[in-house]
Amino acid sequence: MKLSGHVRDMQPFHALAFGQRADAMEAAGQHVVALSIGEPDFGAPPAVREAMRVAMDGRPLPYTSALGLPALRSAISGFYRDRHGIDVDPARIAITSGASCALVMATAATVDNGDEVILADPSYPCNRELVTAFGGKVVAVPTSAATRYQLDAASVERAWSDRTTAVMVATPSNPTGTSIPFDQLSAICELARARDAWRIVDEIYLELADSGVDGRAARTVLETDRDAIVVSSFSKYFGMTGWRLGWMVIPDVLVAAVERLAMNFFLSASNPAQQAALACFTPESLAVCEERRAELGRRRRLVCDGLARIGLPVPVQPDGAFYVYVDISGTGLNAWQFCEQALERAHVALTPGRDFGATTADTHIRLSYAASQAQLEEGLERLGRFVAGLAS
Repeated sequence: MKLSGHVRDMQPFHALAFGQRADAMEAAGQHVVALSIGEPDFGAPPAVREAMRVAMDGRPLPYTSALGLPALRSAISGFYRDRHGIDVDPARIAITSGASCALVMATAATVDNGDEVILADPSYPCNRELVTAFGGKVVAVPTSAATRYQLDAASVERAWSDRTTAVMVATPSNPTGTSIPFDQLSAICELARARDAWRIVDEIYLELADSGVDGRAARTVLETDRDAIVVSSFSKYFGMTGWRLGWMVIPDVLVAAVERLAMNFFLSASNPAQQAALACFTPESLAVCEERRAELGRRRRLVCDGLARIGLPVPVQPDGAFYVYVDISGTGLNAWQFCEQALERAHVALTPGRDFGATTADTHIRLSYAASQAQLEEGLERLGRFVAGLAS
């Protein structure tokens, strides 16, 4: 018996590997400050937890339709209307088993053997593996601090070929926490649309992005590109990581295709999780989530100030998500060595740049500030002693 070539070639997600090593150290009695995993410490809003308890009272919980509960799809449509001022037909919204499932279906629906998909380097590693798994070729475009570690229209133009069929972007981004300026995002989408290519836009962290100067919520690509494929999630803004619930907004032409994929790949998302998620969109829950967004902003300032004191530069200040992308090239270690030694010597778990692409593989690490302020303060103190030891 043999494994498929896709599985043999697939790379591990090192953030999870470092997290597992940290868990093993914790089990052995060593306290580790876990700053490697992007998982908010808040949990779901109280009303959502209560709604889950009600849903689990013994009532039958059958499969929902493949595209999800109509009431939840309508609630998400209302969220786009109230928060972003745009109308999204609930028929174009598919509920998924986490945003990861949405990314799987977006890739399955749009990528054939030999198709080229343009992504930023660095970017979320699983997207590269998905493109490859469906026979596509990843075109990873090196980025830098000058473009906020994001694609821009000029770099997409340079990377384009006659085999390009899609552009995949994330704003704000994992691992950098940076957003694409909205004019550049619109320009990238217009360039791809003019060439009849798909635009797959990961907005998983959109609701954790900074508000505009006018106080409005960060802008969704759907303002200017109705036919973009938009992936979102209940995991980050709503704090529901382990609930495995997400959604995607799809153009009309893809609705039937995504429904077939959902039927064949996972039948439907969790019924009780969907029922509970309806409580996300109450004024009470949204107020809780907004306070948490403000708290993450405070944590970001704490971390960026602490890293500056330690002497670890952050070339681009993040404006969303809960990540800081840190340049460790001045420490004398590469990123993998830095993360290994920080874990073993300082008991702080971080993620090496190797996860996110070749350009910053050896020079950068990702730090997640989704942990509590107390944990962040402890982690920064430990990192400060560790870095000082390297210098001496």
